[in-house]
Amino acid sequence: MTVATEHAHQDHDDHHHKPTGIKRWLYTTNHKDIGTLYLWFSFIMFLIGGAMAMVIRLELFQPGLQVVEPDFFNQMTTVHGLIMVFGAVMPAFTGLANWMIPMMIGAPDMALPRMNNWSFWILPFAFLILLSSLFMEGGGPNFGWTFYAPLSTTYSNDSTAFFVFSVHIMGISSIMGAINVIVTIFNLRAPGMTFMKMPLFVWTWLITAFLLIAVMPVLAGAVTMVLTDKYFATSFFDAAGGGDPVMFQHIFWFFGHPEVYIMILPAFGIISTIVPTFSRKKLFGYASMVYATSSIALLSFIVWAHHMFTTGMPLAGELFFMYCTMLISVPTGVKVFNWVATMWRGAMTFEVPMLFSLAFIVLFTIGGLSGLMLAITPVDFQYHDTYFVVAHFHYVLVTGAVFSIMAGAYYWLPKWTGNMFDESLAKWHFWCSLISVNVLFFPMHFVGLAGMPRRIPDYALQFADFNAIISIGGFAFGLSQLIFLAVVLKCIKGGEQSPAKSWEGAEGLEWEVASPAPYHTFTTPPEIK
Repeated sequence: MTVATEHAHQDHDDHHHKPTGIKRWLYTTNHKDIGTLYLWFSFIMFLIGGAMAMVIRLELFQPGLQVVEPDFFNQMTTVHGLIMVFGAVMPAFTGLANWMIPMMIGAPDMALPRMNNWSFWILPFAFLILLSSLFMEGGGPNFGWTFYAPLSTTYSNDSTAFFVFSVHIMGISSIMGAINVIVTIFNLRAPGMTFMKMPLFVWTWLITAFLLIAVMPVLAGAVTMVLTDKYFATSFFDAAGGGDPVMFQHIFWFFGHPEVYIMILPAFGIISTIVPTFSRKKLFGYASMVYATSSIALLSFIVWAHHMFTTGMPLAGELFFMYCTMLISVPTGVKVFNWVATMWRGAMTFEVPMLFSLAFIVLFTIGGLSGLMLAITPVDFQYHDTYFVVAHFHYVLVTGAVFSIMAGAYYWLPKWTGNMFDESLAKWHFWCSLISVNVLFFPMHFVGLAGMPRRIPDYALQFADFNAIISIGGFAFGLSQLIFLAVVLKCIKGGEQSPAKSWEGAEGLEWEVASPAPYHTFTTPPEIK
């Protein structure tokens, strides 16, 4: 009995004791520490993926072969895509989820803390495996981030197995993170917090987590088939052996399209949190936002083949996927309408999180509209595999996902560090990013419409001027992110003390605790009235 009590006391002391040094980060099961690890990891990956984009833009600055061999250029486009999707955007959202979901629902921590530690610590190894492939004989994966067969099965180099292995580990990490989010939200909400009282960021992450669990195994199946086709003489995607290369595209995009929403739904949650704060108003149409998010997630499962209009689908299939894709614009439009309605007649102020959110709303809408253009089958024959598609998805993923992550980082940074960040430096970051990102991606629409194919290391002379402008925008955008790093480091070091409620008009449980948020929050759950 005494031993048990002593152990209980000891455990209790351990619980409040914050470990120090490297062991704190290696063994941590604290959701805030793990959130911090995810966020730093994603930023490092963002810089590495950005450096690869710089190689791509340097090569395309002028026509002709400039700096790298075509094969290395292909390796850069492939690994840039993989790192930005799986290494930068997804871990950043997971980091925000780890930090904020327990605080937003009044939970003491994530429900499965050891699994949480594990789901982070396997990620650095996954990306080390992927990056190490670039230094192997024959080079890294060079078949595009969508690794279409037969490029990835018959014509790829020997590092393909390492690529497959790293994707498996990333998928395992995502599935563990998603299970953790679902269990936490279902079981650890504060008493009185019904589902329809949850903050929208929590809702969007709950739906995202279900998407992850549904589609990550599909990706695992696709890469395993690629592996066995290449090394074990199967022929899933080899027509000579009775397989079908188009089947690869069906399987890949059945994962790939919900994946796009995995990378944008949490962004909707962040924007739905920030816009009401700086408009000093309640979010317009909370319930419709929840239903819109759910319907986007459900529809994402039945639109995959809109990436495949040029593969020779039957007309009925093309019509079905065209109409389903157009249908997704309805709930997305509801969201944009609700954000605008929230701002309507609000007492708006333009702090940095709000600036990024406004940029998100405008530029993400541009990405959505070009997506609607791509949904129309007959004209997609013209746009398909051109720079128009590159422009479209970068408007969705950079000015959409990445801008929302930056908005969220600025919004919660005072809560994380206890200090207010340097507002003028942060505004420099915003304006440099906003201008350069449009110089970078907007002209891609024009070269795409004029017929410039994507993933080429060289191009015809008529595209030279636009490509030079695009590359200048790219370098400017890359350098702008160093300002972001400076803002964050300066904020961690010190600055004006932040009150518990860093922003006037902010609502939610996370603003009830002190800034910086204590190592353990909500040991006794708050009552939600």
